[in-house]
Amino acid sequence: MTLLPPTQLRKVTEQPAFPTPSARIAHLINRFQPSPETVVLFLAMLIGGGTGMGVVTFHYLIQLVHQLMLENLMSQIGAWGAWTLACVPTFGGLIVGLMRWRTQDFGPGLSSLIAASQGTEIKRPLRPVTKMLAASVSLGSGASLGPEGPSVEIGANFGMLLSVILNVSQERRRLLLGAGAAAGLAAGFNAPIAGVFFALEVVMGATSFATSAVSVVLLAAVVAALIAQIGLGAQPAFDLPVYQVRSPLELPLYLGLGLGASLVSLAYTQLIRLAKACFAGKVPGFDFLGRIPQPIHPIIGGAIIGAVALHFPQILGVGYETVEAMLQDVEFPLYLLVMLLVVKLLMTAISAGSGFIGGLFAPAMFLGASFGSAYAKMLAVAFPTICNQMAAPPAYAMVGMAAVLAASVRAPLTSILMLFELTRDYRIVLPLMAAVGLSVWLVERIKPTFNSNSNLQQIGLSELKDEQAEIVQQILVEDAMYPCPKKLPATLGVLDAAVEMIRDRVRSALVFDQAEQLVGILSLEDINRALAIWQTYPNSLTEIPDNLSSQTLIDICTTEILYAWQDELLSEALDRMSLRGLHQLPVVARDKPDRILGLLEKEQIALTCNLAVTRKALRHYLPVLPTTDIVNFFG
Repeated sequence: MTLLPPTQLRKVTEQPAFPTPSARIAHLINRFQPSPETVVLFLAMLIGGGTGMGVVTFHYLIQLVHQLMLENLMSQIGAWGAWTLACVPTFGGLIVGLMRWRTQDFGPGLSSLIAASQGTEIKRPLRPVTKMLAASVSLGSGASLGPEGPSVEIGANFGMLLSVILNVSQERRRLLLGAGAAAGLAAGFNAPIAGVFFALEVVMGATSFATSAVSVVLLAAVVAALIAQIGLGAQPAFDLPVYQVRSPLELPLYLGLGLGASLVSLAYTQLIRLAKACFAGKVPGFDFLGRIPQPIHPIIGGAIIGAVALHFPQILGVGYETVEAMLQDVEFPLYLLVMLLVVKLLMTAISAGSGFIGGLFAPAMFLGASFGSAYAKMLAVAFPTICNQMAAPPAYAMVGMAAVLAASVRAPLTSILMLFELTRDYRIVLPLMAAVGLSVWLVERIKPTFNSNSNLQQIGLSELKDEQAEIVQQILVEDAMYPCPKKLPATLGVLDAAVEMIRDRVRSALVFDQAEQLVGILSLEDINRALAIWQTYPNSLTEIPDNLSSQTLIDICTTEILYAWQDELLSEALDRMSLRGLHQLPVVARDKPDRILGLLEKEQIALTCNLAVTRKALRHYLPVLPTTDIVNFFG
């Protein structure tokens, strides 16, 4: 028996004099021994309450900074001239830059927290208070961002913090994260239903619409919204007008609005990515920005925003006042709406790229409102005969808000329910669904959301860390394919094929015609589907109907075939499989596309990726790896 040294023995036997909060909570839970469901519901109430108070504090901080910056400071220096307005965002950038220099990092964003809930490691410490302060300074000093993103992250950080303290399972961690995100959006917008659907649609994924998950997220959103109503008032974020219905023939006009909204949202998201790349020095011509210390970037961004605000002060800050003016049909000339749309796009990208902290919901709604109003005015100018059949510009502004927001964050249900919750008018639902549905569909066609990391999670590799995921980007298709796939003739009967695949224990097979040309791919799902149809016929257990017994593989296999190249990256082939919903791809050579070299299956991809990760880990312990088939799986 191995004895511990006295110092180590003392560490094991002695209890800490002051138990940590996590130990106290765990001791309390163990003492009362509640059911797991009761614990989760209690945590949901705790998350909702904490998030609601955090969002209320956050909004008061924004008001405080706004008053200090744009009222008290401007009252002192405003007498020097109108140019002093540019000093306010610059001063705000200075403060954010100092905070970034002091802390180096404001903590993980929502996407990182979602990845952490799926099993990846949190590399950066959670700093919700620091991030809330930085967001308050950013928005209060005029950065062109919104408060909803930080509000959601306040709740998400709170949910993640509780899950880490209590060391819950991965499933419960994701549930608590979703409850926190729902609470944050519900409190920030006073829209609890939209907050719930945002959590289920974006944070937890479409597969998590289980009754238990909905109840937990609902409870957190309700508690947070209730506390926000007590602290901030029961009024919604916008005072929207009553929606007007002029004619059912107006619906095609809203489809045109959805088309334009998809283009605006694409420009919005791509400009933000471009601005971040510019400030990182990754864009030719902007290399010098990458050499400037990161804490200086917010000062540069603030100076640019301030200079533009001298001519367009409407772009400063959250911009809710301007949006509400558009919704109340305050007269905006067409050229001003177009200029505000373009300038807001640019300033939001610069704000996000330079390092200011804030969300992208509010700018998306600003863009949608300005585009919708401009769209209605352009229709009235181009087609004056249809003016009597059209609703007023505020109606198009409302629908435009939801369409641009939905296409930007890829959350159509959240956007529809949010606007419906704000208007409380059922008549807007039909044009709203048409515009939102078309805008999201077009964006998905132009810029699909699939990527290698999400595809790896679909095949069971969600536990891969970032550095391990890089390994997958280096594996070729030939390293993961079956070199000798099962081959069956196209004229073979379904029952005979089923017997052969059971005997050889294979899931997929390639189907060839008499000329030895590949004509299809057969899977066990195809066979099971055919057998299920047979079983619906009377007497199917004793005899097979003539028209079904004559079925061959060419009748049931997949004949529309996509191929994978032998020398392409495995991640590229996986992207193509996920986009089409395929489980296997035939592998061919580039110089001989008629020659089948193997078969690529998702199960083999998962195995290959896991082996590659294990191989890299072994190099730390075995500098010289043996070249056996077990270890050297690349052949």
